[in-house]
Amino acid sequence: VEDREAIGGSAFGGQRAVCCTADLAKLGVCPEGEMIHRPSTKNPGWPKVFGISFSEDDEVTTLPLKSIQITKIGMYNLYFIHCDLNLKDLIVEGKTVWKNPTGYLSGRMAPLMNFYGFMSLVFVILGIFWFMQYARFWREFLPLQNFITLVITLGMLEMALWYFDYAEFNGSGTRPIGITMWAVTFDTIKRTIARIIILMVSMGYGVVRPTLGGLTSKVTMLGATFFLASEILELVENVGAVSDLSGKARLFLVLPVAILDAFFILWIFTSLSSTLNKLQTKRMVAKLDIYRKFTNALAVAVIVSVGWICYENAWIIPAFWQILSFSLLCVIRVLWAPSQNSTRYAYSGEANEDFDKDDTNLTLIKPSPTPSKDFRTVPETRTAQGSNGASSNGDLEEDKTE
Repeated sequence: VEDREAIGGSAFGGQRAVCCTADLAKLGVCPEGEMIHRPSTKNPGWPKVFGISFSEDDEVTTLPLKSIQITKIGMYNLYFIHCDLNLKDLIVEGKTVWKNPTGYLSGRMAPLMNFYGFMSLVFVILGIFWFMQYARFWREFLPLQNFITLVITLGMLEMALWYFDYAEFNGSGTRPIGITMWAVTFDTIKRTIARIIILMVSMGYGVVRPTLGGLTSKVTMLGATFFLASEILELVENVGAVSDLSGKARLFLVLPVAILDAFFILWIFTSLSSTLNKLQTKRMVAKLDIYRKFTNALAVAVIVSVGWICYENAWIIPAFWQILSFSLLCVIRVLWAPSQNSTRYAYSGEANEDFDKDDTNLTLIKPSPTPSKDFRTVPETRTAQGSNGASSNGDLEEDKTE
């Protein structure tokens, strides 16, 4: 890339041209109608230039097969340039093959193959520990833990598919469309379900409320919209593609996903704030403690995400988001791990009904719907026996105490 300035030139500081113009030819800089290039001062032998010419009556000519040995790490460009005005309708057909020492993956993609292989192993280890606890405490399982099981399963499948996708691409030089589509789909499903789970936890689902009530349709709609936007973006970026999208095309597809992500974050932290306030008011210490830890983990994740946006190392960017989502999954897995005390954090009928209905009443014991005969007759008897105000007041105080 640093040798690009050696291609083209200009006369008297004028407009830069790749082909030698009449003005440049008059100065003796170059032969008119030929490409302008100069040897690089930093890289001897570069840029590499291969010329081709047409015979007098030929309409087709072939460039002999060329193989260039790359000895320096960096980005390389290949240009097809013609300066003869008689070749204005020239058509170039053929292909270029680029290969690294380890395979056909580009320098941006090569490290990801090893990364996904490592993450596949990590997810398998996480899954083994989780399913062992699942089998041990399956009678104590919460609805929320079933969703966590689903995310771990999807994660294992996603990492394995990405690894096979990159391995096949690296070995053959052609990206396997089928594997890539499945990897993208599992990735999008996992990210969508993970966001919905975090939102449901923030709302207190399965812990302080049995259902989401009227919010179920809104959460479902947000999740479906996020899935659709993410799926389109990932399919266009990955299926059959090697190069990055152009700036405007990428912005058009990335913007909806970014807006939906921001909406998820806003809704999650708003719900968490409301849930924490209610738990504190009701003095549910165990649940309050677990929610505070969960809130701190989310806050750290958001702060790290914002700080990472400006990082420019291309291959590490997708790896970072995978590591961040895996870290959050591990936090949720630890906080809501299956155990014999799992039901301690679950929704419990009567107490939590008062939790949802009345935020100001601290009494968690519901009164009897129909008073017994004893409670109805005793005050009447005492009132009838009372002969003055003092005795009545005494009975009333006794009634209040009872």
